[in-house]
Amino acid sequence: MSSKPVTRPTYAVVLQLPYARRTFAAALLGRMSYGIVPLSVMLAVTRATGSYAAAGTAMALFGGTSVFLSPARAALIDRHGPRRALVPMTAAYTALLGLLTALVSGPGAAAPPVLAAVTAAAGACTPPLGPTMRAVWARLTRDRELLLRAYGLDGVAEELLFVSGPLLVGGLVGLAPPAAGIVLGGCLMAAGTAGFVRSPAVRAMGHGDGRGRARRAAAPRGALRGVVRPALAAAGVGLALGVVDLVVVAFAEQRHYGDDAVAWTLAALSAGSAVGGLFNGAVAWRGPARARLPLLVAGLAPALAGAALAPGLATLAPALAGAGFFVAPALATAYLAADEAVVPEARVRAGAWVNTGVNAGGTAGAAGAGLLLGGLPTALCFTAAAAAALLTALVTAWGAARTDRVGQEAVPAA
Repeated sequence: MSSKPVTRPTYAVVLQLPYARRTFAAALLGRMSYGIVPLSVMLAVTRATGSYAAAGTAMALFGGTSVFLSPARAALIDRHGPRRALVPMTAAYTALLGLLTALVSGPGAAAPPVLAAVTAAAGACTPPLGPTMRAVWARLTRDRELLLRAYGLDGVAEELLFVSGPLLVGGLVGLAPPAAGIVLGGCLMAAGTAGFVRSPAVRAMGHGDGRGRARRAAAPRGALRGVVRPALAAAGVGLALGVVDLVVVAFAEQRHYGDDAVAWTLAALSAGSAVGGLFNGAVAWRGPARARLPLLVAGLAPALAGAALAPGLATLAPALAGAGFFVAPALATAYLAADEAVVPEARVRAGAWVNTGVNAGGTAGAAGAGLLLGGLPTALCFTAAAAAALLTALVTAWGAARTDRVGQEAVPAA
């Protein structure tokens, strides 16, 4: 793999790394399932049972097992290698999605507890292609600037997948029942994983040989301790975003806007994130990622505070685009900081913990927003999201400064 420093790291150079394009394309094909399956499951269960409560329970279990068991699945990949771990995970995931499709497509829908159990099991088997692909990027190059660009490109692509996935489901349900989206998501995951594990860049990872086991045995028990702050920063970003998503819906309803206006307003947030991610990857940053991370998280705060002052969606959308400008850079930097903090044999787990942080934060933010909207105006809810981002940035900065002091004290005097 590439170990020479790159004089001018660019996105074009990232895609010219050995096997990068075919590996990245296969990973994105599989990861498209992430944007398709959740909405399809929710629509299919709702139509089959006629119960929003059953659909909500199924979705909560699917999302919960997928997010909170992600580090455990990543540990299997670190231990056994992507090929030996991803293939059975994908087989179980697609089989369970197929079973769920059968349960919601028959003449009589299965009982809600059965549907909940199957969706929870499917979520528990979700293949972590995102963290694994980021571990591949770290293996393809040792140049930190080029790796930052790779993470930025990866983050922007993932942002676009989560935007295009629901749009694809929206078009599909006009032609077929929602269960067709579940089938499509399973097929995309199977095809993407098959192409991913066949890549030479993936085959070179974690063969489980004696040297790999020796390196894992020699790795310190606290190898993942340095991931705490990047995961916390990602959780703060997710928390702010979780609040914003629900508050925008309430904001639009109170002013009698349609659902399409909500979609376009949230799309402005995603567009800002995509632009910010590309910009972040194009800048030659100096200093360690852990020093930049709190600044990027703090950048969300003034934009969200500005959203609190918006009188309508026409002014809210630019404010959210400004907040989005810091989202992808903050998450890409969190992944880079986590990668810098661990031994190579723990890279997939490190990325999974950051991924878990942002998703868990989003879940907590949505729940918190529901409580806040019961007694506060939307302006104060946006202010609360800004305060959460600022507090996270302060805690992350304090932790980074403390780590630097400890590191300096550990260096013996000359």
